[in-house]
Amino acid sequence: MTKADIVERVADGTGLTKLETEAIIEGFLNTVIQSLRDGNGIEIRGFGSYRVKKKNSRYARNPRTGEKVFVDEHYVPTFKFSKDFKSAVDKGMKQKERIS
Repeated sequence: MTKADIVERVADGTGLTKLETEAIIEGFLNTVIQSLRDGNGIEIRGFGSYRVKKKNSRYARNPRTGEKVFVDEHYVPTFKFSKDFKSAVDKGMKQKERIS
């Protein structure tokens, strides 16, 4: 599913135009990115939480050449799904299996 697909589904479900819906979704995504850039986490109950994790510097290997490569300390965004989210996906997939 692409961002355009999400915009279409949300617009259909809310009665907003696709243009309005796209602006809202774009605003949400930009807010998440900016918040994480500022070092803040985001928690959406029933959905999950976004955090930033610090990765220490280390030596890694180039898989193509086997050469040792130094990787600087860096930060990566992470997402942890809520229990409700995981449960809903599990139930949906199990139900889908029974139908097939």
